[in-house]
Amino acid sequence: MGLKKTLQIRIVGGSLFWGINRTCFLWFWALHGILLMCVPVHAMSDPALVLVSDTAQPGYFPLVSGDQLAPLWYDADDDRGVIRAINDLQKDIERVTDRKPELTTDRPAAGVAVIIGTLGKGKLIDTLVTDGRLDISPIKGKWEAHLIAAVDNPFPGISKGLVIVGNDKRGTIYGVYTLSEQIGVSPWYWWADVPVKKRDALYIQSGLSVYGPPAVRFRGIFLNDEAPALSNWVHEKFGGFNHEFYTKVFELLLRLKANYLWPAMWNNSFNSDDPLNPQLADEYGIVMGTSHHEPMMRAWKEWGRLHPGMAWDYSKNPEVLREFWREGLQRTREYEKVITLAMRGDGDEPMSEKDNVALLEKIVTDQRQMIEEVINNEVTKVPQVWALYKEVQGYYERGMRVPDDVILLWCDDNWGNLRRLPTETERLRPGGAGIYYHFDYVGGPRSYRWINTNPIPKIWEQMNLACHYGADQIWIVNVGDLKPMEFPTEFFLTMAWDPNRWPRESLKDYSRHWTAREFGAEYSDDIADIIAKYTKYNGRCKPELLAPDTFSLTNYREAETVLDDYKAIVDKAERIYDALSTEARDAFFQLVLHPAQASRIMTELNITVGKNRLYASQGRSEANLMANKVRELFEADAKLTERYHSMANGKWNHMMDQTHIGYTNWNNPPRNIMPKVTEITLPQQAGLGVAIEGATQSWPASSDNAELPQFNRLARKKYYIEVFNKGSDAFEFTADADKSWITLSRTEARVSNTSVRLWVDIDWSQTPSGRSEGVVTITGVGEKVSVHIHAFNPDQSELPQKSFVETDGYVSIEPEHYSARIDTTDCHWEKIDDYGLYRSAMSLFPVTVRSVIPGPGSPCLEYNTYLFTSGKIELLVYVSPTLNFIPGRGLQMAVSFDAQSPQVINVVPANYTAGDGNRDWEQTVIHNARIVKSTHNLSEPGSHILKIWMVDPGIVVQKLVINTGGLRPSRLGPPESPFLTFE
Repeated sequence: MGLKKTLQIRIVGGSLFWGINRTCFLWFWALHGILLMCVPVHAMSDPALVLVSDTAQPGYFPLVSGDQLAPLWYDADDDRGVIRAINDLQKDIERVTDRKPELTTDRPAAGVAVIIGTLGKGKLIDTLVTDGRLDISPIKGKWEAHLIAAVDNPFPGISKGLVIVGNDKRGTIYGVYTLSEQIGVSPWYWWADVPVKKRDALYIQSGLSVYGPPAVRFRGIFLNDEAPALSNWVHEKFGGFNHEFYTKVFELLLRLKANYLWPAMWNNSFNSDDPLNPQLADEYGIVMGTSHHEPMMRAWKEWGRLHPGMAWDYSKNPEVLREFWREGLQRTREYEKVITLAMRGDGDEPMSEKDNVALLEKIVTDQRQMIEEVINNEVTKVPQVWALYKEVQGYYERGMRVPDDVILLWCDDNWGNLRRLPTETERLRPGGAGIYYHFDYVGGPRSYRWINTNPIPKIWEQMNLACHYGADQIWIVNVGDLKPMEFPTEFFLTMAWDPNRWPRESLKDYSRHWTAREFGAEYSDDIADIIAKYTKYNGRCKPELLAPDTFSLTNYREAETVLDDYKAIVDKAERIYDALSTEARDAFFQLVLHPAQASRIMTELNITVGKNRLYASQGRSEANLMANKVRELFEADAKLTERYHSMANGKWNHMMDQTHIGYTNWNNPPRNIMPKVTEITLPQQAGLGVAIEGATQSWPASSDNAELPQFNRLARKKYYIEVFNKGSDAFEFTADADKSWITLSRTEARVSNTSVRLWVDIDWSQTPSGRSEGVVTITGVGEKVSVHIHAFNPDQSELPQKSFVETDGYVSIEPEHYSARIDTTDCHWEKIDDYGLYRSAMSLFPVTVRSVIPGPGSPCLEYNTYLFTSGKIELLVYVSPTLNFIPGRGLQMAVSFDAQSPQVINVVPANYTAGDGNRDWEQTVIHNARIVKSTHNLSEPGSHILKIWMVDPGIVVQKLVINTGGLRPSRLGPPESPFLTFE
């Protein structure tokens, strides 16, 4: 290509867009060793947003314009999968413009043309290259790489060509679908009913866009745990897991630039249920595999069908198993695949009670011999994988090995936390390594399968570890039924293609880009916020794990805050739904509104059950109202499911069949079960009841003093008193304060069957300095309750600037609000925005930095605090559930105050094993955080500097709490303490 007036080079995979004007005298172009030099470089922009325009511009390629419709010209000798994708492009252009371009293998008579082909697959592209009209050096020899380029006069009679070329079959297919997405067809147009925005004209910018090669070689999904939802839907719509279903999956994967699939396997056999399944997978361009416990391209269910009652045991039935496996290889001999080696026990269970490494090594040897005999006598050229899942990782750690050309597939703990990553030595293995990850799981401590609970900051943080530790041969993610997991699935696959494209600083931009593509720019910020927040809130506690006591009903207004959080995003989602066009509403309901509403209902249901039980224990008449509300919420959940199943004329019937209410153990109940509620029998006569913030007991029944949490001028918090009825008749009460500085939101009210909340606040202008006490007296139906008030009005002149100050017996800090950050040339602390349970988190980068001994000069975060107490205090550091992913090394950090020596904390021991039976691990994944505790002695009150020291990389700090004696139980911990900023 010659240098024209304006040359634009986009490198997608290098994540660059360069606009270069004619004054360039030296061009620089860097992509995986290819160098072109250019100065000056114009502003960078997102390649996914710049290729297509509705209006003509000088040099733009007119795909659809006026009476012109560019034909799609391809070579008849190209791969059938490429030709099939070109047919999809024809349909996509028609979807957008209502005009159908011609498909042709003959040279168009004149004008312009879209020219599509694969290197070495026909004369069309090869002629362009040979004639010097197309430079394919950026992609030649690179796995799945492709480019899109506007070329002037590519062939006689053709004034302008838009060339889409791939280094290989999938490269070309991805290029075709890149153009489809650019013109406005979402990869989810069928799977989520995302509407196509109509356009009258389509112009493609001039220049060159280069995509790939991908960072991860095999990128795909695992359809798993697929009954009842996906299975019921598939059988109703397609009659089974046949090629009519799977071609929908294949197309989606290719539009997402994925290439790898583990098919549904609970009661299915991909290769034998429909012989067209494997044939069409190969034609489309999908690399097939089998799950971590299905070796040699055979489905788990096939063994039971062919050999009922025979033990799945190589020590007992080696000949039968070898023949079974050989048939699996022969049946798929001509198809592209990655072969799973070794074996687990029947039904994804451990192979035996006693690890048998010698037997497993023999199994692998025998399997490799079969591959050599059936597939390729150069067995090292056949992609193979050994999944180190659960106990199989233990076999590896105890010395079992496979040949170095086999991919080692490391796994997470089924809850999104990587158990192991390659060591420096293992990264030298020719076979490399990969990751098996989970968005869905059946197993302990509790299955989670119903809805998306996977915030992308968490996915990014863990898969970023995988990137930097060299696990880049396979990324496969268990997506369950697929449908509820659209957003995280695409993010996972996008990151696998180019992890540098969306660094931690740009995750919100990714969400905005995604929502703008699906619903337009007008609401993209708000929709991105809804998706980020509902997944974040589900990350606090997965819906299946919710319980009536998950969130505190009395401390820190935790339950109320959680419900308010959900209400805010649901209200926003409902407003946007009403404002969207009719054709966009089904997609919006699936991707945004339904998960937000469903998550809110589940959370409110459990909190309301908790209120019912608390109120019943207090004798509140309102307990019965809460029981009725639980029934209403249970019914609302069922109605929301019905709405999902009826939208789009019933297209997605059954896709929300997964039960999710009524768990009593790890496995889901057979149906949603209404939670047990308590109803109380009330006397007719009214009775005074008083409850206060921070306490579960009520008065006058309790003999304890009723004391509200301490009021502190620095915190400026108010607290509530609730007056309730213990009978059926209504009554009136009065409230009086014995100090003028105590203010009440009301001094009298009538109480029927709902409680009345009155707020207690302090007029600090009238409050004496230091500590003061007062009493609020509630009087009604002949009874009195005294609520004790404690106020602390410190002398602010003695307090330092820019410090977190103790109130109510604790100091709580969001880690991003450090006072000082000490980095080194080798390592630095950085924020991961919107990560974890709270606002954000702090972690160490680069993630491959070596461990250090904490002390002067090592990476440290400092927090200025001011404490009114002294002596023994407790520090709680909330960290992510990251595991000991480097063998022989745990995860350590260090903490200290002031000039004290750093106290090293063993967050995760080196010999720690995640999984069933480990109670600590179960509690950690249930909470989605690990609370690390340490004790410290501070000789005097006043200013203190809390220091968080690096020891090992991988630690992600989510929250800091200094407990000076007043910390109360809660799921999320106390809200952030006041930060002094006055002079």
